[in-house]
Amino acid sequence: MILSVNGMAVAVEADALPEFAAARELLRQRAVEVGLLDAAVEDEAEIDSTIEALLEKEVATPVPTEAECRRYYEQNPTEFESGDLVHARHILFQVTPQVNVPQMRARAEEALNTLLAEPDRFAAMAAELSNCPSGEQGGNLGQVSRGDMVPEFEKALFKFGASGILRDLVKTRYGFHIVAVDQRIPGHRLPFDVVQEQIAARLRSRVEEKALRQYVSVLAGQAEIEGVQLEASESPLVQ
Repeated sequence: MILSVNGMAVAVEADALPEFAAARELLRQRAVEVGLLDAAVEDEAEIDSTIEALLEKEVATPVPTEAECRRYYEQNPTEFESGDLVHARHILFQVTPQVNVPQMRARAEEALNTLLAEPDRFAAMAAELSNCPSGEQGGNLGQVSRGDMVPEFEKALFKFGASGILRDLVKTRYGFHIVAVDQRIPGHRLPFDVVQEQIAARLRSRVEEKALRQYVSVLAGQAEIEGVQLEASESPLVQ
C-alpha cells in the first residue's frame, strides 16, 4: 500500500490500520510545524511523547461539572449498583465421558437426601464425595456474585427465596451439584459521592475522544493525503 501525507511517505505496520498511521503522521507534522519537534527526529518514543504534548497543548477538553456527573448518575442507575452476593457451598459429582450418568445421579440424590435430613454433615460429605477442590474446605465457595459461575449454577444460586440446602440437584456441564445457600447480601445503589470521580473520568474520556477526532479532521482537511480516506473538515466546528 502506498500511503503519503503532504508528500511524505508513511510506512504502515502489518498489524496497523492505515487510518491510524495517517493520523499519526498528521500529528507528527503538526508538532514539527509548531516547533515542538525537530523534523529530523526518527525516534518513535520521542515522536509519541511529543504528539502527547501537542494534544495537551492544542486539544482543550473541559472538566465535567458536578451537575453533568449527577445527571449521568441519575440517567444510568443500573451502572452504579453493587451486585447481589450469596455465600454458598456445593458438592460436585463430576460427569466425565467414562461415568455412568444414571448411577452418578442416583449417588448424588442419595447424598442429597442424607444432607436434607442431617445438614450438619455437609462439610464432611463434601470432603469425602466432592470432585471439586472446594471439597477440602467443606465445599465452601465463599462470596459469589452474578457472572462468577456458569449460568445454570448461577440461576439456582440467585433463584428468589433459595436458601439452605437446595432440595433439588443442580445440573451443570460439569455434573450434579448439591448446593447450600448460606447467606444473601442484596445489592444496593452506590452513593453519588462514591462514584463521582468514576463518572467524571468516563465523561472526560468521551469528550477527549470527540475532541481528538475533530482535531485530526481539521488537520486532514488542510492536508494532501493519498492511499487512505480520513474524515476531513476545514472547520474547527466539525461535529
